[in-house]
Amino acid sequence: MNAVFPGSFDPITSGHMDVLTRASRIFDHVTVTVMHNARKQGKHLFTLEERLAILHEATAHLPNVSVDTFGGLLVDYMAQQQQGLILRGLRAVSDYEYELQIAHLNRQIGEVETVFIMAATRWSFVSSTMVREIASYGGDISEMVPRASAAALRRKFADVYAAREAGRAAGTE
Repeated sequence: MNAVFPGSFDPITSGHMDVLTRASRIFDHVTVTVMHNARKQGKHLFTLEERLAILHEATAHLPNVSVDTFGGLLVDYMAQQQQGLILRGLRAVSDYEYELQIAHLNRQIGEVETVFIMAATRWSFVSSTMVREIASYGGDISEMVPRASAAALRRKFADVYAAREAGRAAGTE
């Protein structure tokens, strides 16, 4: 059985990787699908191309995982790809409430089932939003994201990281 793991992955986190790695042991194949929405264009830190590149690098060690992209309704993508299972990761009860609504809608409009995998407890507080914010201040995000994401974040906020490192070297931090 195959599964589709949809999301914006802006960027992919260690929590995403935990869910994805465990799913790769359960399913024959998992497609990580970067969903893009024209109305949200310009609201992501990373471009669609950058997110795809990060995902390709971060998942290269998982032979039964591929990366794709789609704009539109997830159920339409599922029908086009002849996929029947959506994979979603859960961190907390608040995720469950939102994801439950989406799962019911996807089943209602597309007859698509959703499977949930709980992220490991150590990643329950990690979100792409929080990682981006920490990185924007030059904070250490190396444990919260795979190396590909960490490198991309350091490039995106190179001036902040350089200033922070210069401050440490000068003893002002």
